[in-house]
Amino acid sequence: MRWLRRNIVVIAGLLTLAYLILPNIVVMVFSFNNPAGKFNYSWREFSTEAWRDPCGVADMCGSLVLSLQIAFFATIGATVLGAMIAFALVRYRFKARGTINSLIFLPMAMPEVVMAASLLTLFLNLGAQLGFWTILIAHTMFCLSFVVVAVKARVLSMDPRLEEAARDLYAGPVQTFLRVTLPIAAPGIAAGAMLAFALSFDDFIITNFNSGSTVTFPMFVWGSAQRGTPVQINVIGTAMFIVAVLIVVVAQLISSRRKHSARSK
Repeated sequence: MRWLRRNIVVIAGLLTLAYLILPNIVVMVFSFNNPAGKFNYSWREFSTEAWRDPCGVADMCGSLVLSLQIAFFATIGATVLGAMIAFALVRYRFKARGTINSLIFLPMAMPEVVMAASLLTLFLNLGAQLGFWTILIAHTMFCLSFVVVAVKARVLSMDPRLEEAARDLYAGPVQTFLRVTLPIAAPGIAAGAMLAFALSFDDFIITNFNSGSTVTFPMFVWGSAQRGTPVQINVIGTAMFIVAVLIVVVAQLISSRRKHSARSK
């Protein structure tokens, strides 16, 4: 009992991590399945056929590429705008600052279906044709708040004396921003960008309202679930999970190496 009390936090953390990873493991296992029918819900036999032909299902890779394109451009737009808004809210004082701080959290607290319907009403009133551009605008607006929160938290923790020291050493505003401010804020900006990419790529509700006839990967998966779930969907999900884990591992290794080199100096 003494050992259990001493390690209860670690045990709870490992159990929570296992609970979160379990669905990904199931997806990974069933990517090597050879189902008897159209639905890949029960194990039949081991097969690598889906891995040898991941684009064997019609229109699946096209929808995947489309989702990646939308997520990429939405991430760029939300990251640039969100970083500027975060710096403005932290570094400057203006009349509407408190109101904007409150409004920033609305897209995060508001149900997606409400935001999706509101954006659809806006696009219809403007006479916009639903498709790639309406999805891109909707995703950028949706991801913007998450980027602002991530970058704002990083900017608030920055030591202003570092920038003052750079100005004392005759660095100009642009040079100070590029060499001091931006590198310090980079982890927050990167975190906001990765979160925006994941949210945009994964979104279904807002996309479904504002897509028109455009089909993204989440919409393709939803449509396939009605007719039959191809094994290739599990293959794509497994590949994306592995890529995400590799990115996190590489980032951690780079961070650990930098900390080790800084301590050795």
